[in-house]
Amino acid sequence: MLPRELTHDSMALKYKPTAKVHYTFAAGNRPEQEPCRLVVFLNGLMTDKSTWLLVMAGIIRNHRDNGFPSLLAYDRYGQGLTDDRDPQDRGQDKGRGHNVADAVHDLHQLVVQISNQEIRKGEAELRLILVANSIGCAIARLYAEFYPGRVEGLLLLDPMIANSKFDWWPDPDSKNFNPEELPVDVTIDILREQRTKFATFFAPDVINKEGLDRRDLAKLLPYSDRPVLEAPHGRRPLLTVVGHDHKRFASESLQSMGTPISLSMKYTNPLWHRYNEGLLQITDPHLAIGPIVAKDCGHFVQRDDPSFVTDKLSLLLGRLDLQPPA
Repeated sequence: MLPRELTHDSMALKYKPTAKVHYTFAAGNRPEQEPCRLVVFLNGLMTDKSTWLLVMAGIIRNHRDNGFPSLLAYDRYGQGLTDDRDPQDRGQDKGRGHNVADAVHDLHQLVVQISNQEIRKGEAELRLILVANSIGCAIARLYAEFYPGRVEGLLLLDPMIANSKFDWWPDPDSKNFNPEELPVDVTIDILREQRTKFATFFAPDVINKEGLDRRDLAKLLPYSDRPVLEAPHGRRPLLTVVGHDHKRFASESLQSMGTPISLSMKYTNPLWHRYNEGLLQITDPHLAIGPIVAKDCGHFVQRDDPSFVTDKLSLLLGRLDLQPPA
């Protein structure tokens, strides 16, 4: 059973009054004299806010006596319990309406309204912690970039490689292609099949259920290691980066996509790990932790091990409390 503090509701964003966004919220119980914090959980494309509920419940139970921050999870337009489509998409080709930058601005408007209606504080008084998975990590980074000085902590769970076309393996049509470098169990035909399959399912121009246009995401976030982000009071944010378990991910890719384990282990996993290493540079070195491997977790870390995420978020909150006053 979920804690009584978790409530479920919906609201229309002020500038999109014809559509409602569903959210789950818990009002924090930290002492009034302490910083007013809001933790926002950001979904990937293939999950919804329900995957965060056990994490939110864990934070409430673990911190009820000494105070927990306000918690917010929500479903973007066309996702989970938010049946309404983004009004911005009307008159646009399917899947070619709102993009990731628009999702960032929607998030900000939601934070503004939640702060006013649920927390009874002005948005500028809040200190934000963003907990994100997959493409939600791109939204988190862009939010901290577009709205500098508002985010004091980030927990990024298996971040999507935002500057990728999901073209992770050697191109057999490239003049530099060397078939002898392929794993022994991967033929050129298998390689071509996997490249085609991944492009069909995951390439940036593929239309997704929520209609989030990803075609310009690589331009919005061309690098993993920059820009460097700004936290409140001119500081840098605390950051924890978590990656998937390589063996678990390879096994799941074999089951879901037929990807040979050797392809994932030789190419995909090392590439992803290097991307996560780059992310550590978006803040000051002493403020970054990771990349931590989430043991036995695939891409959806919060679904596979919510207790692990609860623990990492608790540690992040504890680190924030230990920071000297600005």
